[in-house]
Amino acid sequence: MSAAPDAVHAQTRWEGHAKGSRGYRRLIAALAFAGVATFAQLYSPQALLPGIASELGIDPARAALTVSLATIGLAVAVLPWSFVADRIGRIGAMRAGIIAATVLGLLGPLAPTFELLLVLRFLEGAALGSVPAIAIAYLSEEVSRTHAALAAGTYIAGTTVGGLAGRLAAGPLADLLGWRPAVMAVSVLGAAAAVAFIVLAPQARGFSPAPRPEGGVRAAAAAAVHKLGAQLRSFRLLALYGQAFLLMGSFVAVYNYLGFRLEAAPFRLPASLASLLFLAYLSGTFSSGFAARLSVRYGRRAVMVAGTIAMAAGAVGLVSDSLAAVLVALVVFTAGFFAAHGIASGWTGALAASGRAQAASLYNLGYYGGSSLLGWAGGLVLSWWGWNALVLGVAAIALTTAAASWLAHGAEARARRS
Repeated sequence: MSAAPDAVHAQTRWEGHAKGSRGYRRLIAALAFAGVATFAQLYSPQALLPGIASELGIDPARAALTVSLATIGLAVAVLPWSFVADRIGRIGAMRAGIIAATVLGLLGPLAPTFELLLVLRFLEGAALGSVPAIAIAYLSEEVSRTHAALAAGTYIAGTTVGGLAGRLAAGPLADLLGWRPAVMAVSVLGAAAAVAFIVLAPQARGFSPAPRPEGGVRAAAAAAVHKLGAQLRSFRLLALYGQAFLLMGSFVAVYNYLGFRLEAAPFRLPASLASLLFLAYLSGTFSSGFAARLSVRYGRRAVMVAGTIAMAAGAVGLVSDSLAAVLVALVVFTAGFFAAHGIASGWTGALAASGRAQAASLYNLGYYGGSSLLGWAGGLVLSWWGWNALVLGVAAIALTTAAASWLAHGAEARARRS
């Protein structure tokens, strides 16, 4: 007598959804909507910072706290979310975080004081941390290894669409209605995307809940430290975490203060037009997926370093007083950043022999920690030394990171030659 179908399935190791399958398409679509729900809400104030600063009578660095406090909340939450996901499942954790963030996002624009707005933005960021903390681990478990890098690149491309949607929606609405209704509108968009994620996400088949450690809280803490220690002992993973901190911080610093540059002489653009330059994000949508395909042929190290060098070149071009030149430079800058980020984020999961959720969370801790700290500090550079000092400093950081990455990941290049 042949074994029952369920028994055969239970004995068969789950290999993941293959590219082109219905499950693969639903998973990618669900994560794309999760990216919209997360990144549209996280960065929507970025296009509104000049208006927020003007209305509230505060300087650029203080206005940028509406972005930095959200990313700080996300940065401190990614590790806790990774452990929650190990217990209750990837989809359940992401669903809980997105729902909580949507509620907080709708409350934020109603805050009567700037201080309360910052508190709500921090909590919203902490809730949004569920998606970047878990998405790559979810992909690694549910997509076949053959297509995991491509799926990660596609997911990163989807996050660029989310960030772009929030910025493009907020800018024109702020000119018409003010910054508070603009942020509210983006939160409504995030709520719709959250519903789409919940409906589309396929049931996890590669996930096994982490066993409850014997010995209570102390044993659980020891197990957590052990998992994190495994990631922190890897020089190559540490290099990826450092790259995430420096490149994302530099990237956010440029985008945080680009509006101040464009609304001042010689450009003097209104917020509705200045926000259109965020269309440069579409270059990241293309470059992250393209870089993933190139990495199959040329290796991750070469493609990641090339993306970082392109980012530096774009930053240098941003010193121009020509609007056309600034747009071209911004496209190159953005494409280079997302190419490097797409490779690095997917590589983190591949390098982690165990504790993939924690490895991804440490990457995101560096990524959003850089966004918070360097994104805010860029305002101080802008106030003290001006725009050119800011973007040339970003170029120097990118070139230094490219050199460090080339040295740190030499083992891969040697393996490909052997």
